[in-house]
Amino acid sequence: MIRVRVPGSSANLGPGFDAFAAALALHLELEVTETGSFSFGTDLHVARDRRNLAVRAFARLHPPDRFAFRMRSVIPLSGGLGSSGAACVAGLLAADRVRGGGSDLLGHAIEMEGHPDNVAASLLGGVTAYVDGRAARLEPPAGLSAILVVPRIPVRTAAARAALPATVPLADAAANAGHAALLLLGLERGDLDLVAAGLCDRIHQPYRAHLFPQSAALLERAPALGALGATISGAGPTVLVWARTEQEAVVREALEREARGWARVMPAEFEPRGAQVLEG
Repeated sequence: MIRVRVPGSSANLGPGFDAFAAALALHLELEVTETGSFSFGTDLHVARDRRNLAVRAFARLHPPDRFAFRMRSVIPLSGGLGSSGAACVAGLLAADRVRGGGSDLLGHAIEMEGHPDNVAASLLGGVTAYVDGRAARLEPPAGLSAILVVPRIPVRTAAARAALPATVPLADAAANAGHAALLLLGLERGDLDLVAAGLCDRIHQPYRAHLFPQSAALLERAPALGALGATISGAGPTVLVWARTEQEAVVREALEREARGWARVMPAEFEPRGAQVLEG
């Protein structure tokens, strides 16, 4: 029996559209046991046959016919927290272990997902940047905490993609490049003031704000609530709120008031560990 554990993730992180992501301490676990026949068990509202994303990922590297699969997860299935990326990584990692290792897990995961940000963070852990075929990873700095505000009404990823323009003004692209540099420098140095300065985005969040107005309003209010700032998680509508650890309790209490009636507040620390085999 092989058991793998994979973190969820928050992509974009403000200015790092389709490139940055952070692993979060919300995990998916997949157990794979060779029984001689195929089965799939879970309490989640997902496909329970060979259409399941984790099974399809497993099948890229090894036939699933003789294996029983069991999946558990606390990653919300919608909202932009990387549940599909985590499932892909879990299936690939389990199959790679069956084969004896050596597979290009990131490459396979990117081909399945169609974009690299979530799967890079789930596979590698920490904060990741992926550009032009190269992945880089940073350790989450001490003293930085994450809080999630997860709306009750989801937004379809296709709708969020469709809201984006084909081109953006040069000034906005330049601003995002500068803020992305500040964010990564702040994370690498553990300078949370730089992190706060680097969370601004001008190329995707403003164009999607009409899809999740309450989430968008929370981005603006987050500093007044004691947070460093906030970003839309992936395609939304979940909000990732960045906070100093010593302020986390105060910020979370304020967020509970802000989210009453339309969202739930979840603690989800930044996760330094990526996908791992727990036993097998």
